[in-house]
Amino acid sequence: MDKINLYRQFIQESLIKRAKLRSINDPVQSQLAFDREGDHYQLINLGWKNNNTRIYGCAIHVDIIGDKIWVQHDGTEDAIADELVAKGVPSKDIVLAYHSPYLRQYTEFAVG
Repeated sequence: MDKINLYRQFIQESLIKRAKLRSINDPVQSQLAFDREGDHYQLINLGWKNNNTRIYGCAIHVDIIGDKIWVQHDGTEDAIADELVAKGVPSKDIVLAYHSPYLRQYTEFAVG
């Protein structure tokens, strides 16, 4: 399997695993949005908390651009970038796009 297809598989597995963490009784659902042709992957939370507070938002957004994984947003405690590294993705192939280009140089991950 080539590198990009492997990255696609890792991203999708990670997001599917995280979506399944919610209890079936939780009024907030996790939905997956995979644009496999454009290489855009999202985990979205939506529902109602206490029947009066609307919950809607993107928890994780990851793109594949060129030959790198771009983490556009990660609103979780356990960083998806760390999970991808644990699966075997070199940190030099992951861009933390939610950091400014200037700050990226100070991380173990790619600048861009």
